[in-house]
Amino acid sequence: MRTTGSTPGKRLWPRVLAAVLVLLAVLAAAVLALVGNYFYNFALNPRSPAAFAPTADVVGSDAGTSGDGATKSDNLWLVENAEDVSLTSRDGLALHAYRVEGAQPHRYAVVCHGYQSNASQTGGFARRFHDMGYTVLAPDARGHGLSGGDYIGMGWPERRDIVDWCAQIAAQDPLAEIVLFGISMGGATVMMASGEADLPANVRAVVEDCGYTSAWDEFAGQLRELFGLPAFPILDVTNLVTRLRAGWDMREASAVNQVARSVTPTLFIHGDADTFVPFWMLDAVYGAAACEKEKLVVPGAAHAQAAAVDPELYWGTVEEFLAGHVG
Repeated sequence: MRTTGSTPGKRLWPRVLAAVLVLLAVLAAAVLALVGNYFYNFALNPRSPAAFAPTADVVGSDAGTSGDGATKSDNLWLVENAEDVSLTSRDGLALHAYRVEGAQPHRYAVVCHGYQSNASQTGGFARRFHDMGYTVLAPDARGHGLSGGDYIGMGWPERRDIVDWCAQIAAQDPLAEIVLFGISMGGATVMMASGEADLPANVRAVVEDCGYTSAWDEFAGQLRELFGLPAFPILDVTNLVTRLRAGWDMREASAVNQVARSVTPTLFIHGDADTFVPFWMLDAVYGAAACEKEKLVVPGAAHAQAAAVDPELYWGTVEEFLAGHVG
């Protein structure tokens, strides 16, 4: 009597196929992990040899001049006239800032620098606020300048650092009236800080210059611009690496969501020739803002160059806006 059944080859084939699929899945996961770590180091690890090294005209590290090209002397003025002050972040980082005392009592301007820059490069902005009588506090964001930290938070963890810098000022001077100013990543930072429930009431106004809608939007745009790549799956994997290595989520880092919670009057500034933080982002954050708000568009200004392109319009608008909310 004959019996029928599977031959050894037929029984082996499903196992071989399964093994191949598992191997391919493991290889794909390994490649994605490598890609995610590469782009994390490229964008968010300032101490990595692979870190993005943008030019000053891209990130605006030389922005903030009065239009006369005096940035280097302004930066030197800031460092030479400032005292070094410190703060311990909520997660234990040693943070640094420059502070220059102003002529007007109880007036403070917290000046936040851009991506891959540092506080010592904000002399142009700092000096203009100081000329208006403000005591200027220029913090080094975590992972930048003299502050601790080994990653860039694109404004999201930094928002709490700014809240705490403001709380420190208010504790030292209960009558303090504080203005938050930021450019590029600093602009996103002050927008994100403005939506925090524990932001001291001493903060009277926010001025943001060319801040982005969210970290996710900004990186998705740069993936297309610099590499010609789509956000999925690269940004998703990079975000997972960011959560594991830095503890924050790109999807949560939204200036749009934060200004929708803000009650602090805000001036939104953007150059209409900005492509690094695209001009369309201005209307997105402005439209989302629930607070009292104004908008300034500087024609012909590229990223972080609005103050240099038309200083009279820029600073005239800033001073007029602040006059309605400070002092």
